[in-house]
Amino acid sequence: MSTGSLNARRRERELSRLVDGERVDVLVVGGGVTGAGIALDAAARGLSVALVEAHDLAFGTSRWSSKLVHGGLRYLAKGELGLAHESAVERGILMTRTAPHLTRAMPQLFPLYPGTSTAQQALLAAGLRAGDGLRRAARTPSSVLPGPRRIPAAEALALSPGLAPGGLRGALLAYDGALVDDARLVVSIARTAALLGARIFTRLSAVSLSGNEARVRDGSSEYTLHARQVINATGVWADTLTDSVQLRPSRGSHLVLAPDAVRIGATSVTIPVPCETNRFVFLLPQLDGRVYLGLTDEPVSGGVPDVPTVPESDVDFLLSTASSVLDRPLTAADVLGSYAGLRPLVSGSAGRSADLSRKHAVITGSDGVLTVVGGKLTTYRRMAEDAVDAALTHAGLPAGPSRTAKLPLLGAAPRSRLSLVDAPARLVAKYGTEAPRVAALGELEPEFAAPLCASTEITAAEVVWAVRHEGATTAEDVLERRTRLALVPADAEAARDQVAELVEKALAGLS
Repeated sequence: MSTGSLNARRRERELSRLVDGERVDVLVVGGGVTGAGIALDAAARGLSVALVEAHDLAFGTSRWSSKLVHGGLRYLAKGELGLAHESAVERGILMTRTAPHLTRAMPQLFPLYPGTSTAQQALLAAGLRAGDGLRRAARTPSSVLPGPRRIPAAEALALSPGLAPGGLRGALLAYDGALVDDARLVVSIARTAALLGARIFTRLSAVSLSGNEARVRDGSSEYTLHARQVINATGVWADTLTDSVQLRPSRGSHLVLAPDAVRIGATSVTIPVPCETNRFVFLLPQLDGRVYLGLTDEPVSGGVPDVPTVPESDVDFLLSTASSVLDRPLTAADVLGSYAGLRPLVSGSAGRSADLSRKHAVITGSDGVLTVVGGKLTTYRRMAEDAVDAALTHAGLPAGPSRTAKLPLLGAAPRSRLSLVDAPARLVAKYGTEAPRVAALGELEPEFAAPLCASTEITAAEVVWAVRHEGATTAEDVLERRTRLALVPADAEAARDQVAELVEKALAGLS
């Protein structure tokens, strides 16, 4: 029987079967949110599935998002009603059925200053009302996402004391979805797929693809893996494995601000970009008290790096734009860390990357490979459903319709039940109903209960859990993607030696 645990022992056992010639129905290339979603969708339909990822789960763009589950407000403003409705539906599915444990409602404040004209305010208010209409159409209850309303300046300052009081005429208050952690969502999807029998292989890089096989490299060894259908879900790297798509990546940069740098409480703040009609930057409070500031939308040319960096121009833009509504201007000294992700946008005729559509596409190449590109993290499930539907048609695979709209991820439960889970709230927010099992590691081994360093509550037990059950095999896997300590480099360095030792011991215990 399959379990939802991913680890080195399972990888070795399952890879040997494929290397010996076993053919799966679907071979997915790419371990981001789209690839993991495809693996889950296919496995849930009863298909045999393998997923290969060159690095680690959520290594690429999937971990560099704003951590939001968008309801499609921006798409409404651009007239893309179908995409806006799709986003609202998928947001509702994540927040009410598949991942209540990894999502939360985030209040959004749109402060109104003299620079906001009456016409702009009316347009924004109308957009928020239309977005709330999409919420109702998607049947997401107001108990999960309350409706928008106008609030006076005093209430806006009570919610976000760091706003500049001078000239503040009030604010619009709305709600959207937010993720506790985007990388954790990917890991949860992959583990749920594994529970249903999918074989998940990290550090297995695809060298070349055809419609029914992939040449892969595992360290110094190469193998050919066989499938009835190969799906390319490598995101911004998709055009390096097939000639059937042309991508035009754009960079979305974020800054990680210290908890005391900007006083906005638990409410995000949306700030219009000067001289733009539909662009904003966001101050996004996190559960640990830090604030993410993002994001940019800049075209990228040339080769695609494994890990993008944030240029000084993006730092200056984000700090200056956010400072326009704050009582204390932000400076580089307030920045603890930064990150950037590259959006895999399908090349089009638009002049700017910011104007390219966020619609996804499933493309069949002359080599028989299906490639999935475009889209947004929020709509990963729908992208996966469309990809598997295409695979059924193209390869003649026998399976029924998608089941993932009603399939909870590992750890998921209704919010009323999550509130009763017997574990620290911090762990419940990351692990859901599995939180007591994580906490129990610290109870069985008292040294596992202590925080890894003074600046975090993350414990050694979470490191051991990541190796035993979440597929982590290196200290970087833990620091960069299972705990996100590396978002603040100083935190990662403080914990690195202990994490490396814990990973080594946990791996030895699996052998």
